[in-house]
Amino acid sequence: MIYLMNTSSEDDIEKIFKKAYEIKLENIGNKVYYRGLIEISNECIKNCLYCGIRRDNHKIEKFRMTKEQILNGAKWIYDNNYASIAIQAGERCDEEFVNFIEEVVIGIKEISNNELGITLSLGEQTYETYKRWYDAGAHRYLLRIESSNKDIYESLHPKDPLHNHETRIECLRDLRKAGYQVGTGVMIGLPGQTTADLVDDILFYENMDIDMIGMGPYILHDDTPMGKKEKHNILDKKKRVELGLKMIALTRIYLKDVNIAATTALQGLDPLGREKGLKAGANILMPITTLKEHKAKYQLYNNKPCLDDNADQCKNCLGKRVESVGDEIIYNNWGDSPHFKKKQNK
Repeated sequence: MIYLMNTSSEDDIEKIFKKAYEIKLENIGNKVYYRGLIEISNECIKNCLYCGIRRDNHKIEKFRMTKEQILNGAKWIYDNNYASIAIQAGERCDEEFVNFIEEVVIGIKEISNNELGITLSLGEQTYETYKRWYDAGAHRYLLRIESSNKDIYESLHPKDPLHNHETRIECLRDLRKAGYQVGTGVMIGLPGQTTADLVDDILFYENMDIDMIGMGPYILHDDTPMGKKEKHNILDKKKRVELGLKMIALTRIYLKDVNIAATTALQGLDPLGREKGLKAGANILMPITTLKEHKAKYQLYNNKPCLDDNADQCKNCLGKRVESVGDEIIYNNWGDSPHFKKKQNK
């Protein structure tokens, strides 16, 4: 895998992507599943050095959607047959927030006649919180490891008890124990990251028995410590996109039956990034349905695409993108991870 990650031969790279797509067809088909994404708040207790919504970035306007606004968004997702919703926010773990998410999850189940699948991406929580949200109706959870290399992870975060590599790994184990389909992912093209580190990330997915993966190229945010420090110290766009696509492809080749997202970050660096992600083996897309008035306030990195599109425009745009690569959007289906299903059937 290190050899394949390192190759710069266009012929080799094309063969890698072709093989990955073949394996996708064998294990999943030419199917793409949607997760209607609502970014419900940019308030965060964490201070990650790379992230645009970090606690100490006072240049952004903070927002917090109401339960009614979130449920209205969920109703749109349900009415448009996406079948699944993803709820994402800056990290909080106070009782008010935990109760609020529980109520939101219950509300989503109620307004969708228990038919919408629910993915949460709300950071590190206690096992008890994860279990409460699972029991309320959520069944998938995405918690990115960011890098399986502890030294790289620590370079991305302040050195304090709120930012701990072992804690994050323990949370992934707690999510499995609570019953979730467990998702994680990494940033690709980080300062100091090697291709061997990226291969180790894929092995980490295997060792942690991960069901779904969301990963993408690293993109700077100007109003962060890393954005200021690393501006002239990162790989060029083309190389980061290439590595991002190789990570999708090699993960598909190696793990075969996991769900893999073609992330917005790919499109942030390449206008055709998400299409290329699908052709490299991805099978999940997350159309953004956040209220238009809040979209620009939820930027983890510079130049996030689709900020001016409403939910309908995003749906139409993605539909054309999927069609252009010959894949088919599967509506009214949760699109659960085949890897997870196989474990359940054992």
